[in-house]
Amino acid sequence: MMFPRESGILLHPTSLPGPYGIGDIGPSAYAFVDQLVAMGQRLWQILPHGLTGYGDSPYQSFSTFAGNPMLLSPDKLVEDGLLKPGQLAKYPTFPTAFVDYGPVIDAKEVLFDKVCRNFDAAASEQMKGDFEIFCAKNADWLEEFSLFMALKKAHDLEPWPTWEPELVERDLKAIRDARQKYRTAIRNAKILQYLFDRQWKQLRSYCHQHGVKIIGDIPIFVAHDSADAWASPELFYLEEDGQPTVVAGVPPDYFSATGQLWGNPLYRWDYHKKTGYAWWARRMRKIFEMVDIVRIDHFRGFEAYWEIPGGAETAIDGRWVKGPGPDLFTVLKAKLGDLPVIAEDLGVITDEVEALRDQFEFPGMRILQFAFGNDDKAEDYRPHNYPPNCVVYTGTHDNDTTVGWFNSTPGNTTRTAEDIEQERRTVLDYTQTIGDQIQWDMMGLATRSKANTVVFPMQDVMGLGTEARMNVPGTKSGNWRWRYTEEMLTPELIQRLRELTADGGRLHAV
Repeated sequence: MMFPRESGILLHPTSLPGPYGIGDIGPSAYAFVDQLVAMGQRLWQILPHGLTGYGDSPYQSFSTFAGNPMLLSPDKLVEDGLLKPGQLAKYPTFPTAFVDYGPVIDAKEVLFDKVCRNFDAAASEQMKGDFEIFCAKNADWLEEFSLFMALKKAHDLEPWPTWEPELVERDLKAIRDARQKYRTAIRNAKILQYLFDRQWKQLRSYCHQHGVKIIGDIPIFVAHDSADAWASPELFYLEEDGQPTVVAGVPPDYFSATGQLWGNPLYRWDYHKKTGYAWWARRMRKIFEMVDIVRIDHFRGFEAYWEIPGGAETAIDGRWVKGPGPDLFTVLKAKLGDLPVIAEDLGVITDEVEALRDQFEFPGMRILQFAFGNDDKAEDYRPHNYPPNCVVYTGTHDNDTTVGWFNSTPGNTTRTAEDIEQERRTVLDYTQTIGDQIQWDMMGLATRSKANTVVFPMQDVMGLGTEARMNVPGTKSGNWRWRYTEEMLTPELIQRLRELTADGGRLHAV
């Protein structure tokens, strides 16, 4: 699907400024939309917006359908009469430069408990009616998800394969008894999902009123410790005890010499095909209710995926296995219509992967940081070689910031000191600059290219270094924490990006 010539910002809502220890979809998100318009940007790209689990990664969510209540705005809850202003007075003070997930989650859950306990008394009749409609409309995933979350809390958040065997194996009597025993916790989980849906759609409506589209993100795989795997084990390669026989990852690459062991259970694609890809249709229909364009992470896994034995310690000893190929997208297009999808086609990409992407006219991705190395693919990432139907990034959430990358030293990647120095020289030769404002040099290359779509990480707009990096692939802690404060996005930066956008022919009237 061909997109118009425009640009945007990559910024997950957790990184927004605000007083509650984590960015949310309240006033600061609306202010950011206004700033996007002022910068001449038409796109807001986020990471997956699901409820995070292990390692706080948005790519390892407890559900592929549910939203993350941690993004709920306490200010909006007050506005809706579900909290009293005085109830925020005792909210703890947190750092503003990063998210301290554990304490922040604890603090927000105290607020959520108040909201859920008082929902029937405090919610308007309109909201209570909307809540019932939401529950009915989303019952196909909400019932299982809310029970799963109630059981997670009852088991101190331990992974579901460690629960009692009758719950792991979903014995009918055990499930029926659990629904009765944990009915309050189940309803509370539903209330939070309704409130997330309400706040999110209000924000999305505001985006549309200002000519801004949201680019969402879904991982190709779901987390092992998720309602999806627990409630529908037939979709995955799982043993009766819930443990996966094979798991997902990628072989050694630019980011890691031992590959990446993700640990997600792999799909039984033969079963999905027999059911007309019904689960995938529900998944894609749900995400398109929330966003305008969807980036599918690890798109190449639809053509072939890296299968790693369950229990392996690294991703080295895997093998490539064929995925569903065009059959899946043919069915999805027949059921859903046009698919505004961005194919994350990074890593080991074959002719077959490119053919699958191009068959459905999905734009692929080009990362400028990959354009100046000494590998065979570097030339494809040079701006003069971009096709119109692609999405260009200076870097992604998995990359260092542009400033950090340019000033990097050898570390936990396959890049040597010689590689880094050679890249640095090539960049300066290509841009014909001295590199003192390398982020603007790189952003200029992107925006002036033929690519229809360009996305800048907010860290690059601000010229931040490695300290602002969002994620280091292959590491299990310390990621997804970066936030900015209001004063960091200055009027000068806003104006400069607007001028750059105009220079690249991407500035459009709303």
